[in-house]
Amino acid sequence: MNLEISKGTKNISSNNLIVLTKKDSDFKQFCFSDKEIIFANKNIEKDITQITITQDDRYIFLVLIDEDTFTFQNKEKVRKAAYKLHKEIIGLKINDVCIQTNLDNSEIILLLAEGLALSNYQFLKYFTDELDKKKNSLEKIKIVDSKITDMQISEMNSIIKAVFKTKDLINEPVSYLNSVQLANEFEKMSNEAGFSIDIFDEKKIKQLKMGGLLAVNQGSIDPPRFSIMEWKPENAKNKKPVIIVGKGLVYDTGGLSLKPTKGMDSMKSDMSGGAAVAGLFYAVAKQKLPVHIIGLVPSTDNRPDGNAYAPGDVVKMHNGLNVEVLNTDAEGRMILADALSFSEKYEPELVIDIATLTGSAAIATGKEATVVMGNADDKTFDILEKSGNEVFERVSRFPFWDEYNEMLKSDIADLQNIGGREAGAITAGKFLEHFTKSPFIHIDIAGTAFLSGTDSYKGKGATGVGVRLLYEFLKQSIVK
Repeated sequence: MNLEISKGTKNISSNNLIVLTKKDSDFKQFCFSDKEIIFANKNIEKDITQITITQDDRYIFLVLIDEDTFTFQNKEKVRKAAYKLHKEIIGLKINDVCIQTNLDNSEIILLLAEGLALSNYQFLKYFTDELDKKKNSLEKIKIVDSKITDMQISEMNSIIKAVFKTKDLINEPVSYLNSVQLANEFEKMSNEAGFSIDIFDEKKIKQLKMGGLLAVNQGSIDPPRFSIMEWKPENAKNKKPVIIVGKGLVYDTGGLSLKPTKGMDSMKSDMSGGAAVAGLFYAVAKQKLPVHIIGLVPSTDNRPDGNAYAPGDVVKMHNGLNVEVLNTDAEGRMILADALSFSEKYEPELVIDIATLTGSAAIATGKEATVVMGNADDKTFDILEKSGNEVFERVSRFPFWDEYNEMLKSDIADLQNIGGREAGAITAGKFLEHFTKSPFIHIDIAGTAFLSGTDSYKGKGATGVGVRLLYEFLKQSIVK
């Protein structure tokens, strides 16, 4: 992360300044000249909401806010205003800015800072020419407001850094980030943030009889890994852990059920769920949240080698169930199922999985919402929805009726790994439900994890979705 958010001093006359204010504010309080006030008012008359004032040694950016009530939709407008402002700041090659406001709600400053910081993300590792010219100039954001605490700023820095690390992992090609390297990167994050990690190699995975993970891995030249992360502070408020399982499919060709090229070119992102789990643990550990959480990430790639598992195979899973494989491109649920079964040993109060699991979810909600479902109680889902609104990683809850299990019945085994064409996202979730007896939430980020075009501050490519959502969920459901 090449950017830091910090507290600024009131003596800001020499700093590049962002002022959050209303259209009818008295601009004299900002020590503007009469000429500058006239300039600002003329722009306001034209309904311009972002105004740049150039002084001898600095720039002043006026960001005009209309709303008196800060609903979650209006909060998102501030983040998006920050994205628009960020483009101008970068165009002017500005290194640092201060933010202040004369509005009663200081939270608006944090929202703008968050939007600026998230907009500043870049993945430049594989550029060799003119790297300095490509790098964003913004390095420091200073918040000038006595109501904003050091803890709030520390938390924002930790979350932003966690999102950036998550996005870096997702944007990495499989030529670098195979299953072994993914586990190594998780270990680096654990050393930096302070959570514990245990990584199982192929021998240990075979001892545990994780048939789903081993089957998917059969076509790979790289061995699988199973990463177990844990954060358990002495002051944890939950007596039983919350388990978060992330899909670590570092590349998915579809296996013998080969994907078309157009559907394969972004499949380095199929480990977005696993990356989000590591990013969440990074943020939680950095901020020392009083929660006990355990993260499980099974990782491999899925390739059509001569030894690859095939449609028609029957695979014995970690919990002893036999699964008839009808489509090798439904591999994510195979590796997640073993992890969900393994999670039962911890007697968790809640199990959550997060995965780029189905095209059906992406088709249903697109990039605007993440699909969620499960058998956890309504109160838990309400908190998840409110958390999604708060960070604007919105969720859409799908039905989870037992009747969908009928679509997973096999003629020769306990289950088949796909249902029919209809309700594909739901039958995937129902498949996973067979592998845990704990209250369960399934989060399908297939439509929100990786974008083909730029979406405001979320950027293009990896979005890091899930980190901010689950961090907020843990705060609201456990820390409170």
